[in-house]
Amino acid sequence: MEKNVQTFIGCDCEYDDAKIVLFGAPYDSTTSFRPGTRFASQTMRSESFGIETYSPYQDKDLLDTKVFDSGDLELPFGNPDRALEDIEERTKEILSDGKIPCMIGGEHLVTLGAVRAVAKKYTDLNIVHFDAHADLRDDYLGVKNSHACVLHRCWDIVGDGKIFQFGIRSGDREEFKFAKAHTYMNKFNFDTLEETVQKIGQKPIYFTLDLDVLDPSEFPGTGTPEAGGVSFTQLLNAVKEVSKLNIVGFDVNELSPVYDQTGRSTALACKILREILLYFYR
Repeated sequence: MEKNVQTFIGCDCEYDDAKIVLFGAPYDSTTSFRPGTRFASQTMRSESFGIETYSPYQDKDLLDTKVFDSGDLELPFGNPDRALEDIEERTKEILSDGKIPCMIGGEHLVTLGAVRAVAKKYTDLNIVHFDAHADLRDDYLGVKNSHACVLHRCWDIVGDGKIFQFGIRSGDREEFKFAKAHTYMNKFNFDTLEETVQKIGQKPIYFTLDLDVLDPSEFPGTGTPEAGGVSFTQLLNAVKEVSKLNIVGFDVNELSPVYDQTGRSTALACKILREILLYFYR
């Protein structure tokens, strides 16, 4: 696997040396409101050079890590099933080489492809999910593989009691009923995150971050903004707490840079990805 010509800042080691492997999944064909997340990974790479590799929050530097950026997958926009297969195959390749996959979406559906691969390697997989939306519909307009259904499809794989959702503040009534019966949901914020982390212990974790968990006053560049979200500082502290877990794969998704011409949403996405990479790096 060759490194991408343009990499996310500080993520340019050789593949064989890498502990974390980053790849983009530029896909947004099932987006239910405003498309544009397919441009996130490319934009984040170019704009990442507006931030530093050094984190004053952690006193760590990406230059001291070994993260490989393999670039974007070429995904067929009109075929979600094929796109998910391609994502699963790339994730499987990274896992088989003993490395941790880090995916930049794309719409949230891309998480399903990665989870399929990770769950095959880690049979006791749990999922920690930060989002504004429950994403627990069984189908959306008759389509089961939709970004509105992604956590339900993940539940099909891992089962009851293994999905932990935080920041949720939007969904239809049936989604919240489903959550009460099948997942753990902390609505609106991260209040119970610390005790949840203690409860999970060292079980293998896939972490998925939908950036619209952030309040749109801080992060307007997303396809489905929801008022009442968390702040950057709250999100950063929550990521720090999650880093205590046994992270075996993770993703960051739902930046849609075209809806924020100021660039502040992309800058925030780049900064939170830097912090996640540094927190999760072992």
